[in-house]
Amino acid sequence: MITKLMIRLNKEERKHIQEIANCPKTSKGIRRRANILLLLDRNVGNSMSIEEIAERSDVTRQTVYNIINDYHAIGIDDTLKYKLKNPRRSTIVTSDVEARIVALACGNPPEGYSNWTVRLLTSNVIKLNILETVSRETIRNTLKKQNLSLT
Repeated sequence: MITKLMIRLNKEERKHIQEIANCPKTSKGIRRRANILLLLDRNVGNSMSIEEIAERSDVTRQTVYNIINDYHAIGIDDTLKYKLKNPRRSTIVTSDVEARIVALACGNPPEGYSNWTVRLLTSNVIKLNILETVSRETIRNTLKKQNLSLT
């Protein structure tokens, strides 16, 4: 078997994982991850195959592989915690910028146009240096947040 798929836990690690798995405050998902790690341990004897562990734990094989990869990449402690998938990035549309976009959308459209479109509004936001760069989706979401719609 490929050594990357092997997990060998020492006594302290095994005890730590068992404490987490048996703690009543531990969430179902973390308890499941802990149990999978215990089932993967090669020091206990012949462990089950990936498919057997997946079936017994009621997860997919890919989930078992992900837990193995997490164990090798980030260690036991971080494997037994939920990860933030997308840490919140700072927004480019501050309240001041939002107010200027809304004011522009509520005003008269440029000459030659009968009404504002999101595409036209986006190009004018950039031309007026309200924002250096901005996507149409950001403008659309800003207007949607203010309950404004362009026709």
